[in-house]
Amino acid sequence: MGKVMLEVRNLKTKYVTRFHEDVYAVDGVSFTIEEGKSLGIAGESGCGKSTLALSMMGYYFPPLHYMSGDIIIDGRNISGLDPDVVRKSILGSEIAYIPQAAMNALNPTQKIIKFITDVLRAHDPKKDKKEIRDMAEARFAELGLPKETLEKHAVELSGGMKQRTVIAVSTILNPKVLIADEPSSALDVTSQKMVIKMMRELMEKGYIKSMLFITHELPLLYNVTDDIMVMYAGQIVEKGTAKEMVFDPVHPYSHGLMGSILVPEEGTRGQKLGAIPGAPPNLKKPPDGCRFAERCKYACPECRYASIPEKPFGEGRMYRCLKGVDELKEVYSGE
Repeated sequence: MGKVMLEVRNLKTKYVTRFHEDVYAVDGVSFTIEEGKSLGIAGESGCGKSTLALSMMGYYFPPLHYMSGDIIIDGRNISGLDPDVVRKSILGSEIAYIPQAAMNALNPTQKIIKFITDVLRAHDPKKDKKEIRDMAEARFAELGLPKETLEKHAVELSGGMKQRTVIAVSTILNPKVLIADEPSSALDVTSQKMVIKMMRELMEKGYIKSMLFITHELPLLYNVTDDIMVMYAGQIVEKGTAKEMVFDPVHPYSHGLMGSILVPEEGTRGQKLGAIPGAPPNLKKPPDGCRFAERCKYACPECRYASIPEKPFGEGRMYRCLKGVDELKEVYSGE
C-alpha cells in the first residue's frame, strides 16, 4: 500500500433550505486515495457527487453546512479549521477544485494572467510579477497553451482552451489532491480526449499527487481512473477497481447503472440498454433501510427497514447490500 494522500472518514454534510429544512446530501462517506492514484465517483444527477467535492474542500458557504467527519490531506486534518486558514493555506496548494461548467468559471472582464496572479498572491503576497509570469508560462506550455493566452480574456478562447486554462489555474500550486468535477462535460470528443490526456500527464509528471474524478459516465472513468466508487442518495454503495466496476458490478444500483449505458470495450452490437425505474428518495427524510430499495427489483421486505452497512469483499472491494455477492451474481447471470 502506498502513501495515503487523502482520507475521508464518515463525512456528513447537509443543505439547509430557506424553510429551515435539512437535506442530508452527504451521509457517512469514507474512502482513501493513495499518492499517484486516481479515484472516480459515478452516479446519477442529484446523488451527492458535487456536494461531496465541495464538502472535501473544508470551506463551507450556506446553504451547505458541515456536520461531522474528517478530511485528512497528507496527514493533516482540515475539518473544522478557520475558513481564513483554509483559504490561505489549504485551497490551491493542498487541495484544488475544477468546478462543473468550468468553461463558465472565468470572469469575462479579466485577463487570464489576473487569475494566476490572484491565486499565487493569496498564498504569497510578496511574489513578484516576473516570478508569477514565469510560473504561468511554464504551466501553460505544459498544457499546450501559447503564452499569449495569458493576455487574453475568456471570450477570446475556444471551449477546449477555456477548459485547459481553468485546469492550469487550478493546478498552478501543484496540489496534493485535485478534484475534477465533470471536467470533460460540454466538450466535443476530441477536446475530451485532450483534457483527459493532459490530466494524466500532470499526474505522471508529479504536478498532481492524487486525483478525484467525478462524472456520471462509468465507461469514461474506466479510461481515466484506477478505482471507482458509485454513489447513490448521499452514500457510497460500491467501490472497486475501474475494471471490476465496469465489467463486474455487484450492487443492484451499480449493475443497473452499467446496464443503462453502452460499453464500447464490449462492442456495441447486440448490447441492450436497460433503465432504472422510479426516482431517488427525498433526502430531507432518508429511508431507514436501503436507499435504493424502492427502485430495486431484487429488494425484500427487510431491505426497507434494516440498517445496511458497508460490506468488504475481495481485494479492497466494498458494497452496501443485504444480499450476498454470490446470490446477486447468480441472479444477474440468469437475466
